[in-house]
Amino acid sequence: MLNKVPEITVYFWVIKVLCTTVGETASDNLSEKVGLGLTNTTYITGSVLLVTLFVQFRLRRYVPIVYWLAVVLISIVGTQITDNLTDNAGVSLVTTTVVFSIVLAAVFGAWYASERTLSIHTIYTTRREAFYWLTVLFTFALGTAAGDLMAERLNIGFLGSAFIFAGAIALVFVAHVRFGLNAVLAFWLAYILTRPLGASIGDYLSQPKTDGGLALGTTVTSVLFLGTILVVVAFLTVTRRDRIEEDAEPAAEPGRAAVPRVLVVANKTAATPSLVAAVRERAAAGLAEFVLLLPNPAHLAFDRVSHESHEGERLLATAIPELEAVSGSKVEGRIAASPNAYDDIVAELKAHRYSEIILETIPAHVSHWLHVDLPQRVAHLGYPLRTVAATH
Repeated sequence: MLNKVPEITVYFWVIKVLCTTVGETASDNLSEKVGLGLTNTTYITGSVLLVTLFVQFRLRRYVPIVYWLAVVLISIVGTQITDNLTDNAGVSLVTTTVVFSIVLAAVFGAWYASERTLSIHTIYTTRREAFYWLTVLFTFALGTAAGDLMAERLNIGFLGSAFIFAGAIALVFVAHVRFGLNAVLAFWLAYILTRPLGASIGDYLSQPKTDGGLALGTTVTSVLFLGTILVVVAFLTVTRRDRIEEDAEPAAEPGRAAVPRVLVVANKTAATPSLVAAVRERAAAGLAEFVLLLPNPAHLAFDRVSHESHEGERLLATAIPELEAVSGSKVEGRIAASPNAYDDIVAELKAHRYSEIILETIPAHVSHWLHVDLPQRVAHLGYPLRTVAATH
């Protein structure tokens, strides 16, 4: 499976704001102008969303039209969840804002506990995609509740609200670029803030002039923004400018096509006796080339990618001679690029051709890099896999 989400470019944020605007205006248009009512509209859009997500999960790669259709529908449904709670159930906006904040934090916690990363650049497993869309849903619900709460309490009008939320997004951007705010945190903060920004823009365009709007109406505003979304998505479909990766096979490496390549994944303990024995046995079974992949010891912080590799290079210098002695050939060594072993293994398999994997396992409480279910997940990649328990 290739990455199922787009690259974060200016196109991404443009379409995201357009989608949030449609979420506000289309929901109002269907429930009020069409006369379906809020409850019926929620049932209809919720059903269409489920069908769209079913298609999205069945795909093996990012398809712009399906992905953004799901975002538009989640924007509408997320708005309707909050509106149902406040309008039909009488739940206050303060309560919904607090509850959705707690739920969103819980989703993030479960995602990180399961995957050891919240990166949107590695959405290439079904489980990660499920966490991703659940997070997106609650960011829209939270953005709706927080945005409506702020509009009610401050009473500054639609255009003023839009400027405030746009300014908040700019502050997040500056904090990330200039002051090193964590990239994952910065992304999701901006993602949440685009919801009330888009809603403010939608209300400003659609609401009557007596209420501070331009009186375009929800129908015209929805059609205008949906048309713009379609144009931008069509452009991205043709140009492929928002693709994180392509599905092309890695180029064959000269002189190595006929020689099996074995990826050896070790923990920071490097060449343990059990790992050395596994390489010795594989070398005895037939000609093979070995590549040792080690974690970057600098990856200690939350979702941190570090280029400090001095300790990793020291471990490679210690481990490689031991593996070369038992394999009878030169062993390549690489230091991982992310804080997650699964992501590093997938990246290595995409970058080079391999025929099999030797994976060292270690208790989860000892290693944050080698996660507890790593052998099962690596086995699903389709390569012959041998696992060995780390011994000292």
